[in-house]
Amino acid sequence: MAAAALGITAAAVTAFVLLGDSGGPTAPRALTSDEANRLAVTRFLNYQAGGRAVTITVPNATGGLVITGSIDYRTHTGYGVVRGTGRDTSSDGLIQWTSTTVLVHPMTDPPAVAPASPPASGWHSRPLRTSGMALDTSLGIALGLGSDRPENAALLPQNGAAWVGRDKVHGRRTDIMNGPDAAGSSDKAGTPSKAGTSQTVRYWIGSDGTMYRVRVGIASESQPVVFDFDDRTYVPVKPVPGLTPAP
Repeated sequence: MAAAALGITAAAVTAFVLLGDSGGPTAPRALTSDEANRLAVTRFLNYQAGGRAVTITVPNATGGLVITGSIDYRTHTGYGVVRGTGRDTSSDGLIQWTSTTVLVHPMTDPPAVAPASPPASGWHSRPLRTSGMALDTSLGIALGLGSDRPENAALLPQNGAAWVGRDKVHGRRTDIMNGPDAAGSSDKAGTPSKAGTSQTVRYWIGSDGTMYRVRVGIASESQPVVFDFDDRTYVPVKPVPGLTPAP
């Protein structure tokens, strides 16, 4: 269960190599007891906080997407501004999502910060795709970075979790840790993982277990998705009128 829980949306995740971080990753070693405990509680701390402000960078061959917003880990709802980079600007606007639904509000000149209350109209709704689309895969992973209970710290090292280095994120010292290998397991939602592949989720975790960055390789892209939890104040997510968050 520990490997499954931290192997977020495993069906879409593949191994990746991280390069160029200050202090860079080193050869993996076994987690100490303290490191295992911090990895075990990092997603629970997101849930305990109610939600987190996050910036999600989604790779794409035409430029990619950047989502700046917040995630409510109690209702499993995300909301923010989405902008394209490079040639990929067709998705600019507001976005709100749950584990089953994506709503987009197209805008030619989106604001820097999403309005606290989502607009009452102008939204387009579609199902969240569980595979084959980098954006939707990233949105699903983002929701999975909070959990209503800690993992079993004793099982994490047995399932492949490891320490791989140290780094600074937003001026804060962190330990870089690989989550457990989720190959051949199922996640908490019962979604089967892709057997026969190596699925690595890499976490940047502070001394108290706070999650500051996560990088995940996805099957459809050569570059990893990056989730940055920065010092912006978390703004509680208000649902789009008529949208009922998934339980």
